[in-house]
Amino acid sequence: MLVDIQNLRIAFENRSSRFEAVRGISLSLGAEKLGIVGESGSGKSLTARALMKLLPSNAAISADRLSFDGIDVLAASEKQMRQIRGKRAGFILQDPKYSLNPVMNIGRQVSEAWRTHKGGSKKQALEAAIHLLDQVKIRNPREVAGSYPHEVSGGMGQRVMIAMMLAPDPELLIADEPTSALDATVQAEILRLIEELVSERNMGLILISHDLPLVSHFCDRVAVMYSGRVIEELKASELLNARHPYTKGLLNCMPSLTHPRDRLPVLKRDASWLTA
Repeated sequence: MLVDIQNLRIAFENRSSRFEAVRGISLSLGAEKLGIVGESGSGKSLTARALMKLLPSNAAISADRLSFDGIDVLAASEKQMRQIRGKRAGFILQDPKYSLNPVMNIGRQVSEAWRTHKGGSKKQALEAAIHLLDQVKIRNPREVAGSYPHEVSGGMGQRVMIAMMLAPDPELLIADEPTSALDATVQAEILRLIEELVSERNMGLILISHDLPLVSHFCDRVAVMYSGRVIEELKASELLNARHPYTKGLLNCMPSLTHPRDRLPVLKRDASWLTA
């Protein structure tokens, strides 16, 4: 088992208050594709960042178990985490323009990721970077390697991010809203690319998204989060048969071209969802 999370809790504290953002999450993952869906603020990204130990210092984290491939993340040193982050687990963030260094060309950034974890000369790393850019289906990868982030499109920037994360041959890929800054056509291309690469490399995938149909198509299982808790977990193929009223409400709020409606319904919430 790659990921084992049991009763994870994350709270943020200051001098006068304490807010529990994640409240008792339990999830597990092997070499499969898990989708985590829910509204903004439900705790999806916090859960992924806790697994990589990337939360700010004012976050209070506790769990019965928080492990990556048997390694206790809560007890792991920063040196141990550096062997996990990037090398064994890649993290694709939402918007490449905030993740890529604007003053380094693309080839240097990808080759740096490769060389950090695999060693070798600068020339070897650059050739590996060009090969990775080719793997993520970037045309003229050698030319793109000499470009700077502001010179490429959002879709190409996201492909560069994927290439950087794949450089060390990770066992787990975490994709946090990887297509949120892209148009619909490019979204589909990026997700197909991630799906192909995950299958070819036999990696585990955690896909964090607001898009339920997208997750149901690309993932094996779906965990639905609400207010810091997983309130329903089911096979992705059975998402349309969800039982929880929150999941049903999210599905019902989505527009449909085949069944257009003058007005979309507003999700009706129940206080019992916070405690049930």
